[in-house]
Amino acid sequence: MSKPIESERSFLGINHLSLRGILIGMLGSGIITASSMYVALRISALPWPTIFGAVLSMALLKALGKTTLNEINIAQTGMSAGAMIAGGLAFTLPGLWITGQWEGVSMMADHIWEVMAIAMAGMILGTVLTWFLRLRFIEGEQLPYPIGAAAAETLVAGDSGGKKSAILFITMGLSTVFTFLRDSVGIIPPALVSNWLYTRNYFVGIWFSPMAAGIGFMIGTLYMGVWFLGSLLSYLVIIPIGHTMGLFPSVEAAIVFKNTAGIGLMVGTGAGILISFIGSTLKKYLARRVALTSTQNSSQIGKTASKHLLITLPVAAAFVITVLSGLGIVPSLLLMAGVFAASAMAATITGQTGINPMEIFGIIVLLAIRAIVNVDITGAFLIAACVAVACGYAGDLLNDYKTGHILGTNPVAQLVSQVAGGIVGTVIASAALFAVIGQFGGVGPDTGLPAGQAFAVSQMVNGIGSPTIFSIAVAFGALLYLLKVPSMTLGIGMYLPFEISSIAFLGGLTRFAVDRIRPKSVETGNIAASGFLGGEGITGVTVAIIKMITGG
Repeated sequence: MSKPIESERSFLGINHLSLRGILIGMLGSGIITASSMYVALRISALPWPTIFGAVLSMALLKALGKTTLNEINIAQTGMSAGAMIAGGLAFTLPGLWITGQWEGVSMMADHIWEVMAIAMAGMILGTVLTWFLRLRFIEGEQLPYPIGAAAAETLVAGDSGGKKSAILFITMGLSTVFTFLRDSVGIIPPALVSNWLYTRNYFVGIWFSPMAAGIGFMIGTLYMGVWFLGSLLSYLVIIPIGHTMGLFPSVEAAIVFKNTAGIGLMVGTGAGILISFIGSTLKKYLARRVALTSTQNSSQIGKTASKHLLITLPVAAAFVITVLSGLGIVPSLLLMAGVFAASAMAATITGQTGINPMEIFGIIVLLAIRAIVNVDITGAFLIAACVAVACGYAGDLLNDYKTGHILGTNPVAQLVSQVAGGIVGTVIASAALFAVIGQFGGVGPDTGLPAGQAFAVSQMVNGIGSPTIFSIAVAFGALLYLLKVPSMTLGIGMYLPFEISSIAFLGGLTRFAVDRIRPKSVETGNIAASGFLGGEGITGVTVAIIKMITGG
């Protein structure tokens, strides 16, 4: 006997939309956003939350009974909304601490509203542009959007059983307990290091983190191997041997060199991505150029007018919000244009590769605006944050639209869920940013919050320590990317502390073994890794918020 097909819900007259789906999406958005902020600040990386949200949505809605794949997809769309808002803020605004613009115990009270405003503006702009890019990229060009396609496969495969949900919750629970015992009770040490090696300038060790191991597994063997290669180059060659051989006058000078080179490689990767994107776009344009139609009927004109109105009103609201956040009128106008251009590129790149270097787009737009009009340092970081949030949001939403296109979900219902989840994500991400940085006492490798992308933005905003080294690294990073070498992860490995890279590398080694011994278990492994990320991320933010409130 075949399984009966559940009837679709229709909340507010919108097919596939349900009130419980919206509420579950909003709840999940808060959880995933908080976790994502912690992960982004601690690891300088942020895997797409789409699979995590898909499995969690499926588990919760199945527990309530009588659900459909479309309703699950709607909830998943809302759940993943805030993660890229957290990423956009975490990859840019910590630069305000790095440069000394923000400091002191009153930071949150003084600045949370401008952070929330700039995040809200980025969310609105990303939403508007993505809605109109959906028809072209998802239905027209049918870009692969691999993350969204994988989420659809996960939902279809997991619809008949709860194994994936069980794995997700078990690993989340284990990671939560581990993190609590490490960070709050102190039974588990944060890391294992050797004083003997440290005194000889070999700053190596291993961080005890299920989250980092999970990221290593999800990134995969190639990217994690290149990441660890960068770490070995920095901590076993540049710092100890470079100083010993007299290539650097001091250990500190060697550290500055490897940091500058690592950041340059990351920025160079973004430049390489843009070069590749522009080249492929021009090639496609020349190949597909056709004559434009000379006439347009009245119904088409009416649709165009409605489309323009739907764009104008939200963009006007975002413009007002950015002005109120402290940016001037002219910088805000330039920001609107920059966001649209950057978001379109981010949407395309995400669709083609599954990669979205949102902080690089933020750097490009802020540099372009500062070349036209004078913007202070705080304003520059806010511009970069708005662009990064919009680009990240566009990538996430188009991944969700890809999932919905495969499953046949109503995109209007997805849009409603995404906006609801995005509003929650904006609030949670803004509060979590201050809570986590406050707990660790600042930003930087010595505090436990490396925030590598924010350091790259700081280099662009506040001046480069060694322009020659940085420029060479940028050129080398772009070249490596064009040669299909993952230079972004090489730069991350050079910049991050060895302790983080080593535990992530163990996760990559585990993935290497699974790929060869039990390749069919990779999907299960990714779900377990998502649980490890979620458990530690949620616990880390919770501990930070409690300490912020209690002053502990």
